[in-house]
Amino acid sequence: MTRKAGTPVPEHWRCDAGSASVAVLHIPGALDRRRTFDIDVSLIVRVPTGFDDPWHELAVELDGRQQWRRRIPSHSPGQTDGLDYHHRIELETGRALRIRAIAGVSGSRVQQLCIEAREEI
Repeated sequence: MTRKAGTPVPEHWRCDAGSASVAVLHIPGALDRRRTFDIDVSLIVRVPTGFDDPWHELAVELDGRQQWRRRIPSHSPGQTDGLDYHHRIELETGRALRIRAIAGVSGSRVQQLCIEAREEI
């Protein structure tokens, strides 16, 4: 792919919180242009064997406002299960963005919580 002179390189931001239950990603504002980001949040949990009714949940906030929340039963005892969230957002010139993901579990345990934002150019 050939890039025109002066075309900005697409931004890529990532926060991998590992086994923590909260991940926060800050995208600073750009003073010279508006931007569009594809945001992906991924939660992977380890599901134990022999536990009745394990579940996991994921909540996503953009700039302090809850955008999405889902709780589901954890399946595949002895393996992993997960939840994913995708959102596209346009940021006006100068606007920063704070993304926060919160994982909740009962019986399962968080294996990985990750936020990724890729700029669409």
